[in-house]
Amino acid sequence: MTDQPILVNGTWQAAQNPAGSFKATNPATKEPLPHSFPVSSWDDLQAMLDAAQAAVIELRQTPRSAIADFLDKYAAAIEARKDALVEISNLETGLPAGTRLPGELGRTTNQLQQAAQAVRSGTWLTATIDTAANIRAMYGPLNGPVIVFGPNNFPLAFNGVSGGDMAAAIAAGNPVIAKAHPSHPRTTQLLAEAALEAIEASGVPQAMVQMFYHTSNENGVKLVSHPITGATGFTGSRVGGMALKSAADAAGKPIYLEMSSINPIVILPGTLQERLDDVAQELFASCTLGAGQFCTNPGLVLMLDTAETQPFIHQVETLFEGSDPGLLLNEGGIGSLQRGIQTWEQNGATRVTGGQPMASGGFRFQNTLYTVDGATFLQNAESLQVEAFGAASLIVIASGLSQLIACLDALEGNLTGSIYSANNGADDALYTDVAKVLRSGVGRLLNDKMPTGVAVSSAMMHGGPYPATGHPGFTSVGIPASIHRFAMWQSYDNVRQHRLPPELQDKNPTGSMWRFIDKEWSQADLN
Repeated sequence: MTDQPILVNGTWQAAQNPAGSFKATNPATKEPLPHSFPVSSWDDLQAMLDAAQAAVIELRQTPRSAIADFLDKYAAAIEARKDALVEISNLETGLPAGTRLPGELGRTTNQLQQAAQAVRSGTWLTATIDTAANIRAMYGPLNGPVIVFGPNNFPLAFNGVSGGDMAAAIAAGNPVIAKAHPSHPRTTQLLAEAALEAIEASGVPQAMVQMFYHTSNENGVKLVSHPITGATGFTGSRVGGMALKSAADAAGKPIYLEMSSINPIVILPGTLQERLDDVAQELFASCTLGAGQFCTNPGLVLMLDTAETQPFIHQVETLFEGSDPGLLLNEGGIGSLQRGIQTWEQNGATRVTGGQPMASGGFRFQNTLYTVDGATFLQNAESLQVEAFGAASLIVIASGLSQLIACLDALEGNLTGSIYSANNGADDALYTDVAKVLRSGVGRLLNDKMPTGVAVSSAMMHGGPYPATGHPGFTSVGIPASIHRFAMWQSYDNVRQHRLPPELQDKNPTGSMWRFIDKEWSQADLN
């Protein structure tokens, strides 16, 4: 069977000297799907880089309105392919076609439209004018394309060719080279077809979006560190992310990573006295949602040892055992879960329920719950924070507040942290002590709410300290903040009015937002 073509500089073409081919697998049947896709050699990637470099130059003369039009037309082209995208995404990932995938498609088009709105409003530029010193600055595009690696668990909303990283990079005025995920290549191909349709209808450079399906690890490292590359966005495993980061850092290239997070949930004692069953149900629902394949899945629960602790654990156990496990995205998910759980066991955790793959029904793994006492956790904190990516959670039982705080102090950086507290105020003092420690270790702090679900909001922080991401100062969700990852701060010192970008001129014809600094500088200000 002939391999499917890749998208290079506005044309679909056969891969050059491919290093093999692959097929996606239906996780519900474990059978390969019909289409075959090439593993690109460096020849393909070099062709994309060359085309992207030409697009960078062309974009300097491209009106921002054309970029906004592209994003809007792309959203419309995706919506027009809704039925086909949901169908093939379901076959490639096993994610439900009834609600999950249509909802994710709506989120995908929404974030593209939000990016278009940000381009038109110009608010993300943060135009800043110091009238006294006649220095002006604003954000602008990078001097190279953005490489985007998408994950396996969101085939639409985080896809390399349509997700938040892609939308942010395009909004900043950069061309994108997208790598498909091998778990859903046909989905990515259909999205790239929609992107090309939008390119041709909006007048942006033909190489605005390019796409390949897979390549070797060595080529991936070479791509993120290449002199032409402007920056990289990556969502995936810590091992893969750190390998790319090492290469990008050595070459002085920005890279933004979303990697590993266990999203600690602290359940304070008064909560269980008030609503034990409700919190158990919320934990169960959050942990098993999408078979636990969310980057915000609650993989670690911390509690004090009280009279309600064991009844709570028993209730969660009952819920886990009473629910059929969901489909995993691919066979690799089973091995990943087994390795994570084995590491827990080797470091003192005790199995409550689950822990084994299912024998039938596709790629499935038992809903899994483990416990460990606080002292053992502190002795083996690094190993007991290994991510088990799926419907698996580890409950840490602390002997007292000081041990609970010590466990929180031992946590690595995470995307989220949640604190459940009593409604009657009984936990207020404990909340204050816990929040002081947890706040600086997570990107998003939640109260009385599970972390699964990331709203596409300008106030959202989907990031956090290492190893959740590679840099705690940036978010991959939330426009306009997410755009700034793929932009550079550009200053103009004593540049004549007619030579300035319109947004920085005294009589701004674009209506963009300004931030003025108007003062006389003293010598102290300059020292």
